[in-house]
Amino acid sequence: EVVPVNYAEAMKWYLLAAEQGDAEAQYNLGYMYGLGEGVPVNYAEAMKWYRLAAEQGFADAQYALGTMYSLGQGVEQDYAEAAKWYLLAADQGHAEAQFTLGWTYNLGQGVEQDYAEAVKWYLLAAEQGHADAQYNLALMYFDGEGVPVNYAEAVKWYRLAAEQCHAGALGMVGAMYAEGFGVPVNYIQAYKLISLSSALGDQKASGALDLLVSFMTSEQIAEAQQQSGEVISACR
Repeated sequence: EVVPVNYAEAMKWYLLAAEQGDAEAQYNLGYMYGLGEGVPVNYAEAMKWYRLAAEQGFADAQYALGTMYSLGQGVEQDYAEAAKWYLLAADQGHAEAQFTLGWTYNLGQGVEQDYAEAVKWYLLAAEQGHADAQYNLALMYFDGEGVPVNYAEAVKWYRLAAEQCHAGALGMVGAMYAEGFGVPVNYIQAYKLISLSSALGDQKASGALDLLVSFMTSEQIAEAQQQSGEVISACR
């Protein structure tokens, strides 16, 4: 039997469990206050419950608490405090926290900028299948930030993100086929991937397509357009 969604009833039971120290219930309560599900949005109350769960080592709550500090929701914005909580969650294998910590080191936000440390955390998240981490890791290999330039490694990680329909990664793999970075030049493959990137909303991809077709024969364009129609539906 399907139970109708009832946020108010969920809040009641989460609160009972949370007051008894149940970390998952505390996290869920913070989540509902943060999103305004069953109650008005109340960031201070969300912080309260996230902190209680986070202090018990609940990784989702540690990540959420870090995000609240990063955004300044319910508390004064504090990037260093955000990085502290991201690290605690990341050390428990929380993929989103690992990615966000990598981004934190990439930017030097609340920590000293350290590209090698960014690569370390991106890699841990990327190995768990986190598409944005795979994309950012590829970018580090492409630009040689924190690691030596390695186009083959960049293509590897861009492809993994592209397989998850990551628009930016699709565009980058396409660009690498167009330029022959890490892969043989293949204009048809480039067109197909960049077209899919454009269809998924990558604004840079449309301009790249216009440039690409200037290097292609009419036969290549026709074949690429036919193949593109077949793959675009796969990511929609």
